[in-house]
Amino acid sequence: MPARKLALLAAAAGLSLIATGAQAEPPIRSAEDAFCRSEARAQVFSAPDPLNLGLHEIGRRIWASCMQRKAAGPAKKSQRRRRHR
Repeated sequence: MPARKLALLAAAAGLSLIATGAQAEPPIRSAEDAFCRSEARAQVFSAPDPLNLGLHEIGRRIWASCMQRKAAGPAKKSQRRRRHR
């Protein structure tokens, strides 16, 4: 019986850790937000950290720069002039 209680207690502790991890991030607000979050997750481990900021701060900075790029709109293409002969 005590082993069963211990297993139940361990399972409850594991579920509570999973539930708190899911609440760590605010809900996704837009498609751009989702894209920038995935970009930050992909780049956070390969980004340099000379100031020793930590993974959370680096990820936040990557996300913020991505959101600024997305808010600026699509990149403007330069128009080439064609010479007619």
